[in-house]
Amino acid sequence: MAQQELKRGLSNRHVQLIAIGGTIGTGLFLGSGKAIQLAGPSIILAYLIVGIAVFFVMRALGELLLSKAGYQSITDIAEDYLGPRFAFVTGWTYWFCWIMTAMGDVIAVGVYVQYWFHIPQWIPALVSLMILLGLNLLTVKIFGELEFWFALIKVITILVLIVIGIILLVMGFKTTQGMVTFKNIWEHGGLFPNGITGFLLSFQMVVFAFVGVELVGVSAAETSNPEKNIPSAINKIPLRILFFYVGALIVLLCINPWTELNAAESPFVKTFSLVGVPIAAGIINFVVLTSAASACNSGMFSTSRILYSLSNHNQGPSNFAKLNKNHVPGNALWISTLVLSVGAILTKLIPEQAFGIVTTISAICFIWVWGVILVCHLRYKKKRSELQAKSNFKAPLTPFINYVVLILFAIILIIMLFAEATRSALLLTPLWFILLFIWYSYRRKKKKILHYQHRINH
Repeated sequence: MAQQELKRGLSNRHVQLIAIGGTIGTGLFLGSGKAIQLAGPSIILAYLIVGIAVFFVMRALGELLLSKAGYQSITDIAEDYLGPRFAFVTGWTYWFCWIMTAMGDVIAVGVYVQYWFHIPQWIPALVSLMILLGLNLLTVKIFGELEFWFALIKVITILVLIVIGIILLVMGFKTTQGMVTFKNIWEHGGLFPNGITGFLLSFQMVVFAFVGVELVGVSAAETSNPEKNIPSAINKIPLRILFFYVGALIVLLCINPWTELNAAESPFVKTFSLVGVPIAAGIINFVVLTSAASACNSGMFSTSRILYSLSNHNQGPSNFAKLNKNHVPGNALWISTLVLSVGAILTKLIPEQAFGIVTTISAICFIWVWGVILVCHLRYKKKRSELQAKSNFKAPLTPFINYVVLILFAIILIIMLFAEATRSALLLTPLWFILLFIWYSYRRKKKKILHYQHRINH
């Protein structure tokens, strides 16, 4: 039996840095360029709104995870409160979420490598996948160490950006784009230069920037002390949002007028190139490259663990429940990586549209998963009031805030329907859910027939 259990090889520092890694990724380093083009300086408000909503989702998830020792994933929670059908759909959707997110990261790797080498984007994308697969097949501790150092690089980079920004502001430094000043935030068309429409259209990319924060929940099965580590990681999310997103974006917009930033490139690389240090832009490009690799690494970890969990609950092929000698779900890792390689193919077929398509689908599917967490929390509060009374990590402002955040998510989906860039992906995504419900019904019917035949034979 010991061979068939995930090894609890993650320490507190691993979990804390995985949580940071989940809140800083490709959505911030690359996607923020597109979001700034849409919203202008009001992007800061968009990140703040979605960040607060995601924090309340995480508090609900934290309380649910700690309410029952047997919970190892979001699927377990969905099965308990919404039944096996929704658990099946949510589990496979969560796997699909991370597949789409990691595809976005794989595409980003190809984009960043273009800074140094003019080679087809799919080549570095595929190479990075193979390297990460090899490392993930070893032990969960190696995954934790990788994320620890990847996340540390991201933290130091944003810290350096903010410190340099403050120094330039105090000095009144002048770049080729003009003076570094707070006035750059509102002097180029105001806070809402593209009106309320541009502000609303930015929400899709902002949601994508936050996908993965719930990874701390998925890693609960492999942490040595969940009662201490999960609340600690979740409670630090607001400070991380203020520092890494709001703080970094304010500095970016003080150094660069938003009109000078390009949607197709990282605003971080652009900003450091303006500082005047010749190698700065190259160093930052390396950092954002490692950030994309880090996010892809998280994607591999989570997709393999989700497949493992689904198979253990008889919701997926039994082969995915097998662990290798290092207590890692090797088969699940291989199949997830194989599907992820579609991202490399997309960079070859549609290099311009690939990133936008996968990030939109990822954002839509994550909204489903976050919505399920909030609905489960509402049912937990109603059906398990005795557990809620004993909870040492109660989610604040419930049930009111659950409904507010669910309404916000519904509004974001409606905005995506009206936006030309996201409409096609939004209209296609329901096909995934329809297929899952049909697949579940087929599996259930097949089990009933087999059960009936077994009774006749005996």
